[in-house]
Amino acid sequence: MLFISTRGGADLYSSAHVITKGLAKDGGLFVPQKFPRVHIDDIMALHSLGYATSAAQVLSIFLTDYTKEELNAAANAAYGGNKFDDNRIIPLVEVTENTDILELWHGPTSAFKDMALQILPHLLTKALEKTGEKIKVVILVATSGDTGKAALEGFADVPDTEIIVFYPQDGVSAIQKRQMQTQVGKNVHVFGIEGNFDDAQTGVKNIFNDLELANKLKDHGYAFSSANSINWGRLVPQIVYYFKAYASAVANGRIKAGEEINFSVPTGNFGDILAGYYAKVMGLPVKKFICASNSNNVLSDFISTGTYDKKRDFHKTVSPSMDILVSSNLERLLYSITQNSEQVAEWMKELNETGAYTVDEDTIDKIRETFFGAWVDEIETEETIGRVYNDFKYLMDPHTSVAWRACEKYRLLTSDNTYCIVLSTASPYKFNTVVLDSIGQGIGIDAEDPFM
Repeated sequence: MLFISTRGGADLYSSAHVITKGLAKDGGLFVPQKFPRVHIDDIMALHSLGYATSAAQVLSIFLTDYTKEELNAAANAAYGGNKFDDNRIIPLVEVTENTDILELWHGPTSAFKDMALQILPHLLTKALEKTGEKIKVVILVATSGDTGKAALEGFADVPDTEIIVFYPQDGVSAIQKRQMQTQVGKNVHVFGIEGNFDDAQTGVKNIFNDLELANKLKDHGYAFSSANSINWGRLVPQIVYYFKAYASAVANGRIKAGEEINFSVPTGNFGDILAGYYAKVMGLPVKKFICASNSNNVLSDFISTGTYDKKRDFHKTVSPSMDILVSSNLERLLYSITQNSEQVAEWMKELNETGAYTVDEDTIDKIRETFFGAWVDEIETEETIGRVYNDFKYLMDPHTSVAWRACEKYRLLTSDNTYCIVLSTASPYKFNTVVLDSIGQGIGIDAEDPFM
């Protein structure tokens, strides 16, 4: 399989080159030339396989210059060895009659980012061998909280790599900050910045696009790459758990094979929900993706109006991993919908120069066929944590709460009670202050940083 840039150009890239580069030289994101179809029987067959084996099978569809043995080795290294505290890796928990929660946070950093960032270092080091590049890779990461620690954990002491993480100094929880600051490894570097995630992400993109700096690094045997979801090697492992979740739902008797379902996804940079969309493009029976935003509701506004406008107040919320106003992976969706790289490049130029762009009616109508946008404020987030705990004895973190409440809003507005899987992206213990307050159990340890 070959890859192209969302912004055009005639260059074609193998998956190994895509993973090492991270970002296309024109500033675009790498996408496959086409998405193959997967039969429902093949999706159902994944249920009887372990997670690592399932991951290797799905990845083999896209990473065609890797051998079966290489992908199995990478997947076993990522998901084996008791790195995850649940041998199911992604348990699907029944909560109500028509709603389950997919727990994606049983990895070493208690966040869903482990699902991709435990395997990416293995894919990257193998990619370097395949491309024959005798370089050290400098991994640049902008994080709104969870990606940073997961990337540091995954790349710590990986040969021929250095990893540099930038996070908003006052925009993550105390536990997230401490997780990053205490990471052990000879090749790890962590910096808090003044500003928010968008500032960090813009800075990282600017570094990637600095050709003079890239050439200086090359002269010294280094090259930049990314562990953010702009890197295809980070995004593609997330497709796996959508297939696995569906197969589990059928096996649990929640739905019948071939029946359409909904997913509600807490969304910031649009990578997690985009992975689900790609699974749908490949044949996963999905009726609707509920794009759940917090008070930084740029995505829900876009889906409602067709205008993406980052010129708005930035809110620090109790769901900090979603405190984002520039959702990079939306560019990939726009390309998938339009198949027009020139138009996508023009929209991204408008966003960079004016802070906003408006898509045509045909494009936004096609997006609305698959996506529903809803946003949830702080009061609703906390109320939902408490209510779900009291009613169903299920404890969720603030990001999961946003997705749960967004699902409720979707059902109220549309009267669509289709079975829904809510993606749970972080352990409630990482956000213990708001969780404990929400269930009336007192103050958690991250109200004040207990380590300082």
